[in-house]
Amino acid sequence: MSVTEKTFFVTGCAGFIGSHVAERLLSQGHNVYGIDNLDPFYPRKVKEDNLNILYNYSRFHFEKYSLEDIRSCTWYNSNTTFDCIIHLAARAGVRPSIERPSDYIKSNILGTQEVINFAEKKQCENLLFASSSSIYGNLSTLPFSEDMEASKPISPYAYTKRTNELQLYEAHHRMGLNVCCLRFFTVFGPRQRPDLAICKFIDLIKRGQSISLYGDGSTKRDYTFVEDIVDGVLSATKFLMNGSGIYEIINLGGGKPIALSNMADLIYEKLDKAPKIEYRPMQEGDVNFTHADITKAFKLLQYQPKVSFSAGLDRYIEWLNENGQRADF
Repeated sequence: MSVTEKTFFVTGCAGFIGSHVAERLLSQGHNVYGIDNLDPFYPRKVKEDNLNILYNYSRFHFEKYSLEDIRSCTWYNSNTTFDCIIHLAARAGVRPSIERPSDYIKSNILGTQEVINFAEKKQCENLLFASSSSIYGNLSTLPFSEDMEASKPISPYAYTKRTNELQLYEAHHRMGLNVCCLRFFTVFGPRQRPDLAICKFIDLIKRGQSISLYGDGSTKRDYTFVEDIVDGVLSATKFLMNGSGIYEIINLGGGKPIALSNMADLIYEKLDKAPKIEYRPMQEGDVNFTHADITKAFKLLQYQPKVSFSAGLDRYIEWLNENGQRADF
């Protein structure tokens, strides 16, 4: 093994962000051991396609397990050691969490505790966690910085993510675990979940159907292209592995929020279609605005988003055209 080669354990490696992170690590010559439960939250083929990309690398090792069953994976009792755990797996979705909060508590909170136990068992010193901008709730002060109050989440999904940050602080305090919690802001791009708004809008617009905007279109999201997120994740792993006594919460966003109506208009423009929009009431659990203050990310990780929303949208539309992925309604 070369001096620079590292071994990573990645949860959720078959998902949208997880597959991109795993692929980047593998392309750099690292070893990746990954688990994913291939949850049918959206069509399983999407994740299977992602795994097929990763299987092209001999240094990739995969086992199908949920977080709650992580003790059953081959590597739990093996001699395999890990330089860093990248914990990306979670039950996703703000709106579904309102309907099934117990499922989110089991998967996200109990599951994360199992990941902490795994780190302790494997004597791994570094853990990176994918948190979420949703934990800020409906704060009125923008942009959101990491030192702002995060005690008023408005969905079960959001409070599980905030609870995870607290679980990991306890592990940091008790075990000396280096921890970095990255709060992702509305990630989009190739391989993204087919149930998300951008994918649905593109699919509907291509077919000449109307799209639904919830609220009056003025709500804003800080869209972040997936490659920028991967840059931030890899920088954070280096930050962890080169330090000690670390517990940090860091925003990763694009830094330039876009109104929902403007996002829809841009998609119509790029697809050269006339707008057909239906406005509906805001949905429970949705926040009004997200806007990441990424000052800390730049200071600690030298993080600078490079892909604008417009350029990222071009690349995503091109990927959809090449891969034929349809939205999941």
